[in-house]
Amino acid sequence: MSKQDAPADAATVDGFPPDFVWGAATSAYQIEGSPTADGAGLSIWDAFARTPGNIGDGTSGDVACDHYRRWREDVTLLKSLGVGAYRFSTAWTRVLPDGTGAVNDAGVAFYDRLVDELLATGITPYVTLYHWDLPLALDMRGGWLNPDSANWFADYVAVMVDRLGDRVRHWFTLNEPWVVSDLGHLRGAMAPGRRDLHGTRSAANNLIRAHGAALAVLRAAGDHQVGLAVNLTPQHAATDSSADQTAARLAHSYINRQFLDPIFLGRHPDDMPTVYGDAWQSLSDAELEAASQPIDLLGVNYYLRDVVRHAPDGPALPFRGGPLPGRPTTAMGWEIYPDGLREILHWLRDSYGNVPLMITENGAAFDDPPPVQGSVPDARRIAYLHDHLSVSRQAIDEGVNLRGYFVWSLLDNFEWQFGYAKRFGLVGVDFETGDRRIKASGQWYRRQIAGAGLPAAATVNGDLAIAEQEQV
Repeated sequence: MSKQDAPADAATVDGFPPDFVWGAATSAYQIEGSPTADGAGLSIWDAFARTPGNIGDGTSGDVACDHYRRWREDVTLLKSLGVGAYRFSTAWTRVLPDGTGAVNDAGVAFYDRLVDELLATGITPYVTLYHWDLPLALDMRGGWLNPDSANWFADYVAVMVDRLGDRVRHWFTLNEPWVVSDLGHLRGAMAPGRRDLHGTRSAANNLIRAHGAALAVLRAAGDHQVGLAVNLTPQHAATDSSADQTAARLAHSYINRQFLDPIFLGRHPDDMPTVYGDAWQSLSDAELEAASQPIDLLGVNYYLRDVVRHAPDGPALPFRGGPLPGRPTTAMGWEIYPDGLREILHWLRDSYGNVPLMITENGAAFDDPPPVQGSVPDARRIAYLHDHLSVSRQAIDEGVNLRGYFVWSLLDNFEWQFGYAKRFGLVGVDFETGDRRIKASGQWYRRQIAGAGLPAAATVNGDLAIAEQEQV
């Protein structure tokens, strides 16, 4: 469909503040490959992916997008998209192969080069210090179940800010600690693959302590903008029954408030003991005080909502959630629900004050169609991004302090337990050759950033109605 053919109701998303940050995001294990190159150590994901049955397609991140060798090419892609910022994570194991002890200078040098190239290109680095790839050597000492883990993390953060802090000003301590504690320690779907409710709570507490310890290190190091990135998911009751209403409230506390209440309010949600039962463990007042020191920005990772039912016979928690039947979903099976992003942004402001917010991840996996005239016409991804940017713009109009937006993801990559089967990228990757190709969604995003008024996808409640499919 050409611009001329677009219906009159085709919309554009405009009017963002002039200093709004436009970016793209990745994580180390998902794109870098070469996990032991130049003296690096193994992470829990290297071990998890090598265990038969853990990864859907039997693959690993050994090669991934080969970013460790093709990073200059990927910075060029970022520049061609017109983004002003790049959120990436540093691999703990490249810097401290055993998790603690001697620094691997070759590993630090990789991030030195990347940061320098980004800055030379006019792109601001936003560094995530932990995106799930705990050193395997530390996991063998208990990992996030070990009370020393907060100190391990603080020592690693100190190395990073010492080596990069003269050029990097924006830091996220942790990415999605809920995923680490729940999917990694309760459901076993992600590394390290544990399944224990008591361990889940221990990991959650130690992650909160680790954030506080890292924040103290970064504050002592000078003038830095520090925050963390959390996955947030509206929890809507499936019915009006009191059981389902209670289940949705408990799920909201468990998923959305479990980490934010301690960090912003210095206390645990009141109903956490109900969620955990005899597995409940509270942080001490001193630990809560350390974790609740002010942050400069909060990263919001938003993908879906959950429709929640009471589940008294569940294996651990008294609720279960999923998509609303009949609604459109992504290739992940996640409901497409843009209004949930606006709901979450308002809830954050109303619950925790007017803290600066950034959408640090938002995007969708779809089964992309074959290229047409050299471009991947991923109309559904364009529609998804358009709708989520539209509600973001609406939230700004309504007084939400939203400062930026990072698409997940720059590249098709290793999508954790799904392997390479789920593709989120603005840039397509041929995993046989490593070749990259900017998709139509990437071209659309570039025009969105430039403010060129490209007609975008018009949708109704997430259902695709029309989509711009220019061939570039």
